[in-house]
Amino acid sequence: MSSLMHKKYFLVVTDDYSRFTWVFFLASKDETSEILKNFIKEIENLVDKKVKIFRSDNGTEFKNKVMDDFYREKGIKREYSVARTPQQNGVAERRNKTLIEAARTMLADFKLHTIFWAEAVSTACYVHNRVLVVKPHNKTPYKFFRGFEPALSFMRPFGCLVTILNTLDKLGKFDSKSDEGFFVGYSLSSKDFKVYNTRTRRVEENLHIGFLENKPMIEGNGPKWLFDIDSLTQSMNYVPIDAGTITNESEGIQGELNAGTSSEKEEISQDCIVMPIWKDASYFDSPFKDVGNGEPKSAVDDQKQVEDGPDNENDEKDKSDDDSSPKEVNTAG
Repeated sequence: MSSLMHKKYFLVVTDDYSRFTWVFFLASKDETSEILKNFIKEIENLVDKKVKIFRSDNGTEFKNKVMDDFYREKGIKREYSVARTPQQNGVAERRNKTLIEAARTMLADFKLHTIFWAEAVSTACYVHNRVLVVKPHNKTPYKFFRGFEPALSFMRPFGCLVTILNTLDKLGKFDSKSDEGFFVGYSLSSKDFKVYNTRTRRVEENLHIGFLENKPMIEGNGPKWLFDIDSLTQSMNYVPIDAGTITNESEGIQGELNAGTSSEKEEISQDCIVMPIWKDASYFDSPFKDVGNGEPKSAVDDQKQVEDGPDNENDEKDKSDDDSSPKEVNTAG
């Protein structure tokens, strides 16, 4: 199993200018102080700049003697929001909510169990840094922080099914070389993908992956409320509406669209989708054929001629008499 599956908390650190975000996962809140100290040292070395102000809430994981001594040693100014006033730390609070909502949607969309919440949060943070645009400069946090545009061609849908090349076990000549699993994120220390191997039941990093993006995901063993659409509609008091019965008559609009197919009335009971009425009736007209006098002739007239038959001399006579005068064409209203 992945080490992230045993975590209970996640720590979000956001750069106030670029909005670039880092996520750290903790088994207990006591790990916060050590993680922050190591992160500040690493980021100062990475960008060759100093952290000047650190803003957080009044949690004991941020406000304690260990962190106070560290801030005093580094010369970092501390700012804390007032108790029960989260809007004073709005940047961090909004980013927390964004990541949680994105992770919940990703898990529900691909029917994954909630034990993969940490991988979903990490992937959401990874993608947001490279996709979201920061106003008013219209740049992504990645470009703000790193100075160049990120590559996006390698990104794949979270949770899609994959085939994994087995590079860990010693295989015989006729042993299967691939395992099945699903994609759960990106590696932060290499160019590998993070995938869950259903055979070994572990999250591993591998570059030799085949993505099956068009293959539907099978429902897992997660909570029923996460996948049951019927329960959702029942909780909303949703009741399906019967559209009633539609009569298909040869003299009605349906008869015009299917002219000549049947002269009997058919009743079809089905659900309907209400569509807007077209103002241009020519869209529903039947195909036309040109006749000798240049007037268009509808498919309805052709069918009537076939039904009358060529042996009816009176009809042939009437037809020859009518050819000299303009003919009216009835189209669908």
